[in-house]
Amino acid sequence: MSDKLHFALEDRSLLHEASLLNGKWVQAQKGQTFAIEDPGSHHIFARCPNNTLADVDFYVGSAQTAFLKYRETNPRERAKLLLNWHSLITNARGDIAKLIVHETGKPMTEALGEVDYALGFAWWFAGEAERVRGSISQPSVSNRRTLVIKQPIGVSVALVPWNFPVAMTIRKAAAALAAGCTMIIKPSPETPLSILALADLAMRAGFAPGVLNIITTDNENTPVVSERLCKHPLVRKVTFTGSTAVGSIIAKHCSDGLKKVTLELGGNCPFLVFDDGDLDQALAALMVLKWRTAGQACTHANRVLVQRGVYDKFLSMLVRATKELHVGHGAAPSTTMGALTTSRGLDKMERHIADAVSKGGEVVCGGKRLTDLPGNFFAPTIISGMTSSMLTSHEEIFGPLLGLYCFDTDSEAIRMANDTDMGLAAYFFTKDVSRSWRLLEGLEAGMIGVNTGNASGAESPFGGIKASGYGKEAGKDVAIEEYLVSKTGTLTVEPLSRL
Repeated sequence: MSDKLHFALEDRSLLHEASLLNGKWVQAQKGQTFAIEDPGSHHIFARCPNNTLADVDFYVGSAQTAFLKYRETNPRERAKLLLNWHSLITNARGDIAKLIVHETGKPMTEALGEVDYALGFAWWFAGEAERVRGSISQPSVSNRRTLVIKQPIGVSVALVPWNFPVAMTIRKAAAALAAGCTMIIKPSPETPLSILALADLAMRAGFAPGVLNIITTDNENTPVVSERLCKHPLVRKVTFTGSTAVGSIIAKHCSDGLKKVTLELGGNCPFLVFDDGDLDQALAALMVLKWRTAGQACTHANRVLVQRGVYDKFLSMLVRATKELHVGHGAAPSTTMGALTTSRGLDKMERHIADAVSKGGEVVCGGKRLTDLPGNFFAPTIISGMTSSMLTSHEEIFGPLLGLYCFDTDSEAIRMANDTDMGLAAYFFTKDVSRSWRLLEGLEAGMIGVNTGNASGAESPFGGIKASGYGKEAGKDVAIEEYLVSKTGTLTVEPLSRL
Protein backbone atom coordinates (compact mmCIF):
# COMPACT_ATOMS: atom_id res chain seq x y z
CA MET A 1 0.00 0.00 0.00
CA SER A 2 1.41 3.38 -1.04
CA ASP A 3 0.25 5.37 1.95
CA LYS A 4 -1.33 4.51 5.24
CA LEU A 5 -5.05 3.86 4.93
CA HIS A 6 -6.68 7.06 6.20
CA PHE A 7 -10.03 5.53 7.12
CA ALA A 8 -10.99 2.52 9.19
CA LEU A 9 -12.92 -0.55 8.05
CA GLU A 10 -14.66 -2.79 10.53
CA ASP A 11 -13.58 -5.78 8.45
CA ARG A 12 -10.09 -4.91 7.19
CA SER A 13 -10.00 -8.15 5.17
CA LEU A 14 -12.48 -6.67 2.68
CA LEU A 15 -9.77 -4.38 1.29
CA HIS A 16 -7.98 -6.23 -1.52
CA GLU A 17 -5.10 -4.90 -3.55
CA ALA A 18 -5.28 -7.88 -5.89
CA SER A 19 -7.40 -9.21 -8.72
CA LEU A 20 -9.63 -12.26 -8.23
CA LEU A 21 -8.85 -15.22 -10.48
CA ASN A 22 -10.43 -18.62 -9.93
CA GLY A 23 -11.02 -17.96 -6.24
CA LYS A 24 -7.50 -16.65 -5.55
CA TRP A 25 -6.19 -13.13 -5.00
CA VAL A 26 -3.47 -12.61 -7.60
CA GLN A 27 -1.21 -9.95 -9.06
CA ALA A 28 -0.66 -9.17 -12.73
CA GLN A 29 1.87 -11.36 -14.50
CA LYS A 30 4.21 -8.42 -15.08
CA GLY A 31 3.88 -7.36 -11.44
CA GLN A 32 2.80 -3.83 -12.28
CA THR A 33 0.24 -1.88 -10.22
CA PHE A 34 -1.67 1.38 -10.44
CA ALA A 35 -2.68 3.86 -7.76
CA ILE A 36 -6.14 4.38 -6.26
CA GLU A 37 -6.61 8.02 -5.34
CA ASP A 38 -9.19 9.61 -3.09
CA PRO A 39 -10.69 12.36 -5.31
CA GLY A 40 -11.66 14.34 -2.22
CA SER A 41 -8.06 14.69 -1.03
CA HIS A 42 -5.73 13.40 -3.78
CA HIS A 43 -4.47 10.92 -1.21
CA ILE A 44 -3.22 7.63 -2.74
CA PHE A 45 -4.40 4.94 -0.35
CA ALA A 46 -4.14 1.67 -2.28
CA ARG A 47 -2.72 0.02 -5.38
CA CYS A 48 -4.23 -2.67 -7.61
CA PRO A 49 -2.76 -5.01 -10.23
CA ASN A 50 -2.30 -3.47 -13.66
CA ASN A 51 -3.32 -6.45 -15.77
CA THR A 52 -2.46 -6.40 -19.46
CA LEU A 53 -3.52 -8.22 -22.61
CA ALA A 54 -1.40 -11.21 -21.58
CA ASP A 55 -3.51 -11.77 -18.43
CA VAL A 56 -6.96 -11.83 -20.03
CA ASP A 57 -7.05 -15.42 -21.31
CA PHE A 58 -6.50 -16.83 -17.81
CA TYR A 59 -9.62 -15.06 -16.54
CA VAL A 60 -11.76 -16.19 -19.47
CA GLY A 61 -10.46 -19.76 -19.27
CA SER A 62 -11.25 -19.90 -15.56
CA ALA A 63 -14.75 -18.55 -16.14
CA GLN A 64 -15.41 -21.07 -18.92
CA THR A 65 -14.29 -24.02 -16.78
CA ALA A 66 -16.47 -22.81 -13.93
CA PHE A 67 -19.42 -22.28 -16.29
CA LEU A 68 -19.46 -25.90 -17.42
CA LYS A 69 -20.26 -26.86 -13.83
CA TYR A 70 -22.19 -23.81 -12.61
CA ARG A 71 -24.75 -24.01 -15.44
CA GLU A 72 -25.91 -27.33 -13.96
CA THR A 73 -26.52 -25.81 -10.53
CA ASN A 74 -30.19 -26.04 -9.58
CA PRO A 75 -31.99 -22.66 -9.83
CA ARG A 76 -32.98 -22.82 -6.18
CA GLU A 77 -29.35 -23.30 -5.19
CA ARG A 78 -28.41 -20.28 -7.30
CA ALA A 79 -31.14 -18.32 -5.54
CA LYS A 80 -29.80 -19.36 -2.14
CA LEU A 81 -26.29 -18.25 -3.11
CA LEU A 82 -27.62 -14.85 -4.15
CA LEU A 83 -29.55 -14.49 -0.90
CA ASN A 84 -26.40 -15.40 1.04
CA TRP A 85 -24.54 -12.72 -0.91
CA HIS A 86 -27.33 -10.23 -0.17
CA SER A 87 -27.06 -10.97 3.55
CA LEU A 88 -23.28 -10.60 3.63
CA ILE A 89 -23.39 -7.30 1.70
CA THR A 90 -26.05 -6.03 4.10
CA ASN A 91 -23.80 -6.83 7.06
CA ALA A 92 -20.83 -5.13 5.37
CA ARG A 93 -22.89 -2.12 4.25
CA GLY A 94 -20.88 0.44 6.21
CA ASP A 95 -17.47 -0.79 5.03
CA ILE A 96 -18.54 -0.93 1.39
CA ALA A 97 -19.92 2.59 1.67
CA LYS A 98 -16.59 3.83 3.05
CA LEU A 99 -14.79 2.36 0.06
CA ILE A 100 -17.28 4.05 -2.27
CA VAL A 101 -16.75 7.42 -0.55
CA HIS A 102 -12.97 7.28 -0.91
CA GLU A 103 -13.01 5.95 -4.47
CA THR A 104 -15.76 8.11 -5.99
CA GLY A 105 -15.82 11.21 -3.77
CA LYS A 106 -19.55 11.03 -3.09
CA PRO A 107 -20.90 11.78 0.41
CA MET A 108 -21.43 8.96 2.89
CA THR A 109 -25.22 9.30 2.76
CA GLU A 110 -25.13 8.79 -1.00
CA ALA A 111 -22.71 5.87 -0.67
CA LEU A 112 -25.00 4.14 1.82
CA GLY A 113 -27.89 4.85 -0.52
CA GLU A 114 -26.00 3.21 -3.38
CA VAL A 115 -25.44 0.06 -1.34
CA ASP A 116 -29.13 -0.09 -0.43
CA TYR A 117 -30.11 0.45 -4.07
CA ALA A 118 -27.68 -2.27 -5.14
CA LEU A 119 -29.02 -4.74 -2.60
CA GLY A 120 -32.40 -4.53 -4.31
CA PHE A 121 -30.90 -6.21 -7.38
CA ALA A 122 -29.39 -9.09 -5.41
CA TRP A 123 -32.76 -9.70 -3.75
CA TRP A 124 -34.72 -9.34 -6.99
CA PHE A 125 -32.59 -11.71 -9.06
CA ALA A 126 -32.54 -14.30 -6.30
CA GLY A 127 -36.26 -14.54 -6.96
CA GLU A 128 -35.85 -14.46 -10.74
CA ALA A 129 -33.47 -17.44 -10.68
CA GLU A 130 -36.41 -19.80 -10.12
CA ARG A 131 -38.72 -18.07 -12.59
CA VAL A 132 -36.96 -18.85 -15.85
CA ARG A 133 -39.63 -20.50 -17.97
CA GLY A 134 -39.78 -22.09 -21.40
CA SER A 135 -42.98 -22.94 -23.27
CA ILE A 136 -44.81 -25.71 -25.09
CA SER A 137 -47.42 -25.34 -27.81
CA GLN A 138 -49.23 -27.20 -30.59
CA PRO A 139 -48.30 -25.79 -34.02
CA SER A 140 -50.36 -25.84 -37.21
CA VAL A 141 -49.25 -29.41 -37.92
CA SER A 142 -51.53 -31.41 -35.61
CA ASN A 143 -49.18 -34.26 -34.74
CA ARG A 144 -46.34 -31.99 -33.71
CA ARG A 145 -45.50 -30.21 -30.47
CA THR A 146 -43.12 -27.25 -30.21
CA LEU A 147 -41.23 -26.65 -26.99
CA VAL A 148 -38.81 -23.91 -26.07
CA ILE A 149 -36.19 -24.33 -23.36
CA LYS A 150 -34.01 -21.54 -21.96
CA GLN A 151 -30.42 -22.03 -20.88
CA PRO A 152 -27.58 -19.77 -19.67
CA ILE A 153 -25.71 -18.18 -22.54
CA GLY A 154 -22.21 -18.73 -21.13
CA VAL A 155 -19.26 -16.67 -19.97
CA SER A 156 -20.31 -13.03 -19.56
CA VAL A 157 -18.26 -9.86 -19.23
CA ALA A 158 -19.28 -6.71 -17.34
CA LEU A 159 -17.47 -3.44 -18.02
CA VAL A 160 -18.45 -1.34 -15.01
CA PRO A 161 -18.35 2.49 -14.65
CA TRP A 162 -16.96 4.48 -11.73
CA ASN A 163 -20.00 6.57 -10.81
CA PHE A 164 -22.05 3.72 -9.28
CA PRO A 165 -19.54 0.84 -9.02
CA VAL A 166 -21.42 -1.25 -6.47
CA ALA A 167 -24.90 -0.76 -7.94
CA MET A 168 -23.76 -1.46 -11.51
CA THR A 169 -21.77 -4.52 -10.45
CA ILE A 170 -24.63 -6.15 -8.57
CA ARG A 171 -27.23 -5.21 -11.19
CA LYS A 172 -25.17 -6.96 -13.86
CA ALA A 173 -23.67 -9.82 -11.86
CA ALA A 174 -26.84 -10.83 -10.01
CA ALA A 175 -28.72 -11.24 -13.29
CA ALA A 176 -25.92 -13.31 -14.82
CA LEU A 177 -25.49 -15.50 -11.75
CA ALA A 178 -29.24 -16.05 -11.44
CA ALA A 179 -29.36 -17.21 -15.06
CA GLY A 180 -26.53 -19.70 -14.53
CA CYS A 181 -23.76 -17.72 -16.25
CA THR A 182 -20.29 -17.01 -14.94
CA MET A 183 -19.02 -13.45 -15.11
CA ILE A 184 -15.77 -11.54 -15.48
CA ILE A 185 -15.94 -7.98 -14.18
CA LYS A 186 -13.54 -5.28 -15.29
CA PRO A 187 -13.93 -2.35 -12.90
CA SER A 188 -13.17 1.20 -13.85
CA PRO A 189 -9.59 2.05 -12.82
CA GLU A 190 -10.96 4.64 -10.39
CA THR A 191 -13.13 2.24 -8.36
CA PRO A 192 -11.85 -1.34 -8.16
CA LEU A 193 -11.76 -1.69 -4.36
CA SER A 194 -15.50 -1.66 -3.67
CA ILE A 195 -16.03 -4.23 -6.44
CA LEU A 196 -13.27 -6.46 -5.09
CA ALA A 197 -14.98 -6.32 -1.68
CA LEU A 198 -18.23 -7.50 -3.30
CA ALA A 199 -16.35 -10.38 -4.94
CA ASP A 200 -14.86 -11.38 -1.59
CA LEU A 201 -18.37 -11.53 -0.14
CA ALA A 202 -19.56 -13.58 -3.13
CA MET A 203 -16.94 -16.21 -2.33
CA ARG A 204 -17.95 -16.19 1.32
CA ALA A 205 -21.56 -16.66 0.14
CA GLY A 206 -20.55 -19.94 -1.51
CA PHE A 207 -20.03 -19.15 -5.18
CA ALA A 208 -17.43 -21.54 -6.58
CA PRO A 209 -14.01 -20.37 -7.82
CA GLY A 210 -14.18 -18.92 -11.30
CA VAL A 211 -17.89 -18.12 -11.18
CA LEU A 212 -17.00 -14.49 -10.51
CA ASN A 213 -13.58 -13.18 -11.61
CA ILE A 214 -12.37 -9.57 -11.27
CA ILE A 215 -9.63 -8.24 -13.55
CA THR A 216 -8.24 -4.80 -12.69
CA THR A 217 -6.24 -2.51 -14.94
CA ASP A 218 -5.30 1.14 -15.34
CA ASN A 219 -6.64 3.66 -17.84
CA GLU A 220 -3.88 3.00 -20.34
CA ASN A 221 -4.51 -0.75 -20.50
CA THR A 222 -8.30 -0.55 -20.24
CA PRO A 223 -8.91 -0.32 -24.04
CA VAL A 224 -6.81 -3.36 -24.98
CA VAL A 225 -7.99 -5.50 -22.06
CA SER A 226 -11.63 -4.62 -22.78
CA GLU A 227 -11.21 -5.34 -26.48
CA ARG A 228 -9.74 -8.78 -25.79
CA LEU A 229 -12.55 -9.58 -23.37
CA CYS A 230 -15.14 -8.56 -25.97
CA LYS A 231 -13.52 -10.49 -28.80
CA HIS A 232 -12.54 -13.63 -26.89
CA PRO A 233 -14.17 -16.68 -28.53
CA LEU A 234 -15.29 -18.11 -25.18
CA VAL A 235 -17.13 -14.93 -24.15
CA ARG A 236 -20.79 -15.00 -25.22
CA LYS A 237 -22.25 -11.91 -23.58
CA VAL A 238 -20.99 -8.39 -22.80
CA THR A 239 -22.70 -5.70 -20.74
CA PHE A 240 -21.31 -2.18 -20.69
CA THR A 241 -22.32 1.02 -18.90
CA GLY A 242 -20.57 4.18 -20.01
CA SER A 243 -20.39 6.84 -22.68
CA THR A 244 -22.02 6.56 -26.09
CA ALA A 245 -18.64 6.99 -27.79
CA VAL A 246 -17.08 4.05 -25.96
CA GLY A 247 -20.30 2.03 -26.27
CA SER A 248 -20.06 2.27 -30.05
CA ILE A 249 -16.54 0.85 -29.87
CA ILE A 250 -17.71 -1.99 -27.61
CA ALA A 251 -20.48 -2.84 -30.06
CA LYS A 252 -17.95 -3.06 -32.89
CA HIS A 253 -15.71 -5.32 -30.82
CA CYS A 254 -18.63 -7.59 -30.01
CA SER A 255 -19.57 -7.92 -33.66
CA ASP A 256 -16.58 -10.28 -33.87
CA GLY A 257 -18.22 -13.56 -32.92
CA LEU A 258 -21.67 -11.94 -32.81
CA LYS A 259 -21.67 -11.54 -29.03
CA LYS A 260 -24.90 -10.66 -27.27
CA VAL A 261 -24.55 -7.10 -25.96
CA THR A 262 -26.34 -4.82 -23.51
CA LEU A 263 -25.35 -1.16 -23.76
CA GLU A 264 -26.45 1.40 -21.16
CA LEU A 265 -24.95 4.58 -22.53
CA GLY A 266 -24.96 8.32 -22.10
CA GLY A 267 -27.90 10.54 -21.41
CA ASN A 268 -28.91 14.08 -22.33
CA CYS A 269 -31.98 13.93 -20.12
CA PRO A 270 -34.61 16.70 -20.23
CA PHE A 271 -36.44 17.80 -17.08
CA LEU A 272 -39.67 19.63 -17.96
CA VAL A 273 -41.55 21.93 -15.56
CA PHE A 274 -44.95 23.22 -16.70
CA ASP A 275 -46.93 26.18 -15.41
CA ASP A 276 -49.36 23.90 -13.59
CA GLY A 277 -46.70 21.66 -12.09
CA ASP A 278 -46.05 21.42 -8.36
CA LEU A 279 -42.91 23.55 -8.14
CA ASP A 280 -41.94 22.32 -4.68
CA GLN A 281 -42.23 18.74 -5.85
CA ALA A 282 -40.22 19.50 -8.99
CA LEU A 283 -37.53 21.30 -6.99
CA ALA A 284 -37.14 18.44 -4.52
CA ALA A 285 -36.76 15.95 -7.36
CA LEU A 286 -34.31 18.12 -9.27
CA MET A 287 -32.07 18.73 -6.26
CA VAL A 288 -31.46 14.99 -6.09
CA LEU A 289 -31.49 14.39 -9.82
CA LYS A 290 -28.85 17.04 -10.51
CA TRP A 291 -26.54 17.38 -7.49
CA ARG A 292 -26.36 13.76 -6.32
CA THR A 293 -22.99 12.23 -7.25
CA ALA A 294 -21.92 15.80 -8.13
CA GLY A 295 -23.99 15.51 -11.29
CA GLN A 296 -22.11 12.45 -12.52
CA ALA A 297 -24.90 10.10 -13.60
CA CYS A 298 -26.30 9.29 -17.02
CA THR A 299 -29.89 9.64 -15.77
CA HIS A 300 -29.32 13.09 -14.26
CA ALA A 301 -31.13 16.15 -15.58
CA ASN A 302 -28.93 17.57 -18.31
CA ARG A 303 -31.40 20.18 -19.64
CA VAL A 304 -34.03 21.83 -17.41
CA LEU A 305 -36.88 23.15 -19.53
CA VAL A 306 -39.25 25.51 -17.68
CA GLN A 307 -42.46 27.03 -19.04
CA ARG A 308 -42.32 30.81 -19.30
CA GLY A 309 -45.04 31.50 -16.72
CA VAL A 310 -43.02 29.96 -13.86
CA TYR A 311 -39.49 30.35 -15.24
CA ASP A 312 -38.34 33.22 -13.01
CA LYS A 313 -40.00 31.81 -9.90
CA PHE A 314 -38.54 28.33 -10.38
CA LEU A 315 -35.09 29.75 -11.12
CA SER A 316 -35.21 31.74 -7.88
CA MET A 317 -36.29 28.69 -5.88
CA LEU A 318 -33.54 26.61 -7.47
CA VAL A 319 -30.76 29.11 -6.81
CA ARG A 320 -31.82 29.52 -3.19
CA ALA A 321 -31.85 25.75 -2.56
CA THR A 322 -28.57 25.18 -4.40
CA LYS A 323 -26.73 27.78 -2.33
CA GLU A 324 -27.58 25.73 0.76
CA LEU A 325 -25.53 22.77 -0.48
CA HIS A 326 -22.35 22.08 1.46
CA VAL A 327 -19.47 20.92 -0.75
CA GLY A 328 -16.72 18.92 0.92
CA HIS A 329 -15.07 15.57 1.43
CA GLY A 330 -17.57 12.72 1.32
CA ALA A 331 -16.57 11.46 4.76
CA ALA A 332 -17.47 14.74 6.46
CA PRO A 333 -20.94 14.52 8.07
CA SER A 334 -21.89 18.00 6.88
CA THR A 335 -21.14 17.32 3.21
CA THR A 336 -24.13 17.26 0.85
CA MET A 337 -22.14 17.30 -2.41
CA GLY A 338 -18.75 15.69 -2.80
CA ALA A 339 -15.84 15.79 -5.21
CA LEU A 340 -15.88 14.91 -8.87
CA THR A 341 -14.33 11.50 -9.33
CA THR A 342 -11.77 12.56 -11.94
CA SER A 343 -9.95 15.79 -12.69
CA ARG A 344 -11.14 15.42 -16.30
CA GLY A 345 -14.57 16.35 -15.03
CA LEU A 346 -13.30 19.73 -13.84
CA ASP A 347 -11.92 20.54 -17.27
CA LYS A 348 -15.18 19.56 -18.93
CA MET A 349 -17.17 21.79 -16.57
CA GLU A 350 -15.04 24.80 -17.43
CA ARG A 351 -15.37 24.10 -21.15
CA HIS A 352 -19.18 23.85 -20.96
CA ILE A 353 -19.52 27.01 -18.85
CA ALA A 354 -17.23 29.05 -21.12
CA ASP A 355 -19.20 27.93 -24.18
CA ALA A 356 -22.57 28.81 -22.62
CA VAL A 357 -21.41 32.25 -21.45
CA SER A 358 -19.91 33.04 -24.86
CA LYS A 359 -23.33 32.37 -26.42
CA GLY A 360 -25.40 34.47 -24.05
CA GLY A 361 -25.87 32.28 -20.98
CA GLU A 362 -25.74 33.88 -17.53
CA VAL A 363 -24.05 32.19 -14.58
CA VAL A 364 -26.38 32.84 -11.63
CA CYS A 365 -24.74 30.46 -9.16
CA GLY A 366 -21.27 28.92 -8.85
CA GLY A 367 -19.21 28.70 -12.04
CA LYS A 368 -15.72 27.93 -10.74
CA ARG A 369 -13.42 25.38 -9.16
CA LEU A 370 -13.20 25.37 -5.38
CA THR A 371 -9.44 25.76 -5.00
CA ASP A 372 -9.59 26.11 -1.22
CA LEU A 373 -10.35 22.36 -1.04
CA PRO A 374 -7.59 19.82 -1.88
CA GLY A 375 -9.61 17.52 -4.15
CA ASN A 376 -11.58 17.65 -7.42
CA PHE A 377 -14.17 20.18 -6.27
CA PHE A 378 -16.38 22.45 -8.37
CA ALA A 379 -19.09 24.76 -7.15
CA PRO A 380 -22.64 23.69 -8.05
CA THR A 381 -23.38 25.88 -11.05
CA ILE A 382 -26.63 27.22 -12.54
CA ILE A 383 -26.79 28.98 -15.90
CA SER A 384 -29.94 30.71 -17.15
CA GLY A 385 -30.82 31.69 -20.70
CA MET A 386 -29.67 28.43 -22.26
CA THR A 387 -30.21 27.84 -25.99
CA SER A 388 -29.93 24.93 -28.40
CA SER A 389 -26.67 26.30 -29.83
CA MET A 390 -24.74 25.61 -26.62
CA LEU A 391 -22.44 22.67 -26.03
CA THR A 392 -24.45 21.56 -22.99
CA SER A 393 -27.51 21.13 -25.22
CA HIS A 394 -25.79 18.38 -27.18
CA GLU A 395 -23.22 16.79 -24.86
CA GLU A 396 -23.73 14.93 -21.61
CA ILE A 397 -22.45 17.20 -18.83
CA PHE A 398 -21.46 14.67 -16.14
CA GLY A 399 -20.79 17.36 -13.58
CA PRO A 400 -22.51 19.84 -11.23
CA LEU A 401 -23.82 22.15 -13.95
CA LEU A 402 -27.50 22.88 -14.43
CA GLY A 403 -28.80 24.94 -17.35
CA LEU A 404 -32.31 26.38 -17.64
CA TYR A 405 -34.16 26.73 -20.94
CA CYS A 406 -37.47 28.52 -21.44
CA PHE A 407 -40.41 27.23 -23.49
CA ASP A 408 -44.00 28.33 -24.18
CA THR A 409 -46.09 25.45 -25.57
CA ASP A 410 -46.36 21.69 -25.15
CA SER A 411 -45.23 21.07 -28.70
CA GLU A 412 -42.22 23.33 -28.23
CA ALA A 413 -41.29 21.50 -25.02
CA ILE A 414 -41.46 18.10 -26.71
CA ARG A 415 -39.45 19.32 -29.68
CA MET A 416 -36.74 20.78 -27.42
CA ALA A 417 -36.66 17.67 -25.22
CA ASN A 418 -36.24 15.39 -28.24
CA ASP A 419 -33.59 17.56 -29.89
CA THR A 420 -30.77 15.14 -29.05
CA ASP A 421 -29.44 11.87 -30.41
CA MET A 422 -29.69 10.36 -26.91
CA GLY A 423 -32.79 8.90 -25.30
CA LEU A 424 -32.09 7.47 -21.87
CA ALA A 425 -34.51 9.21 -19.50
CA ALA A 426 -36.87 12.19 -19.32
CA TYR A 427 -38.85 13.79 -16.51
CA PHE A 428 -41.83 16.11 -16.43
CA PHE A 429 -44.04 17.85 -13.86
CA THR A 430 -47.65 18.73 -14.65
CA LYS A 431 -51.11 18.15 -13.17
CA ASP A 432 -52.76 17.91 -16.59
CA VAL A 433 -53.66 14.27 -17.34
CA SER A 434 -54.07 14.81 -21.08
CA ARG A 435 -50.69 16.52 -21.25
CA SER A 436 -49.16 13.63 -19.32
CA TRP A 437 -50.34 11.16 -21.95
CA ARG A 438 -49.03 13.37 -24.76
CA LEU A 439 -45.64 13.56 -23.08
CA LEU A 440 -45.46 9.84 -22.30
CA GLU A 441 -46.10 9.06 -25.93
CA GLY A 442 -44.15 11.97 -27.42
CA LEU A 443 -40.91 12.01 -25.44
CA GLU A 444 -38.14 9.94 -27.00
CA ALA A 445 -36.67 8.23 -23.93
CA GLY A 446 -36.49 4.71 -22.60
CA MET A 447 -37.52 5.77 -19.08
CA ILE A 448 -39.88 8.61 -18.18
CA GLY A 449 -40.55 10.05 -14.74
CA VAL A 450 -44.05 11.50 -14.33
CA ASN A 451 -43.99 14.00 -11.45
CA THR A 452 -41.00 12.16 -10.04
CA GLY A 453 -37.25 12.19 -10.50
CA ASN A 454 -36.65 8.62 -9.41
CA ALA A 455 -37.42 6.15 -12.17
CA SER A 456 -34.98 3.35 -11.34
CA GLY A 457 -35.41 0.24 -9.24
CA ALA A 458 -34.85 -3.49 -9.39
CA GLU A 459 -38.48 -4.04 -10.34
CA SER A 460 -38.45 -1.85 -13.48
CA PRO A 461 -36.51 -2.29 -16.74
CA PHE A 462 -33.57 0.09 -17.07
CA GLY A 463 -32.34 1.15 -20.50
CA GLY A 464 -32.54 3.74 -23.22
CA ILE A 465 -33.23 4.22 -26.92
CA LYS A 466 -31.47 6.03 -29.76
CA ALA A 467 -27.78 6.64 -28.94
CA SER A 468 -28.37 5.79 -25.26
CA GLY A 469 -28.02 2.11 -26.05
CA TYR A 470 -30.07 -1.05 -26.22
CA GLY A 471 -31.02 -3.96 -24.03
CA LYS A 472 -32.48 -3.78 -20.53
CA GLU A 473 -31.17 -4.30 -17.02
CA ALA A 474 -33.47 -5.08 -14.07
CA GLY A 475 -37.20 -5.62 -14.25
CA LYS A 476 -39.30 -8.74 -14.68
CA ASP A 477 -38.22 -11.24 -17.32
CA VAL A 478 -36.38 -8.86 -19.63
CA ALA A 479 -33.10 -8.48 -17.70
CA ILE A 480 -32.48 -12.16 -17.05
CA GLU A 481 -33.33 -12.87 -20.70
CA GLU A 482 -30.15 -10.96 -21.60
CA TYR A 483 -28.20 -13.91 -20.15
CA LEU A 484 -30.27 -16.74 -21.65
CA VAL A 485 -30.50 -18.49 -25.01
CA SER A 486 -33.67 -20.17 -26.28
CA LYS A 487 -33.68 -23.58 -27.94
CA THR A 488 -36.66 -24.79 -29.93
CA GLY A 489 -37.52 -28.48 -30.02
CA THR A 490 -40.10 -30.02 -32.35
CA LEU A 491 -41.62 -33.41 -31.47
CA THR A 492 -43.86 -35.74 -33.41
CA VAL A 493 -46.69 -37.21 -31.35
CA GLU A 494 -48.89 -40.16 -32.36
CA PRO A 495 -52.60 -39.31 -31.95
CA LEU A 496 -54.51 -41.25 -29.29
CA SER A 497 -56.81 -42.60 -32.02
CA ARG A 498 -53.93 -44.57 -33.52
CA LEU A 499 -52.90 -46.22 -30.29
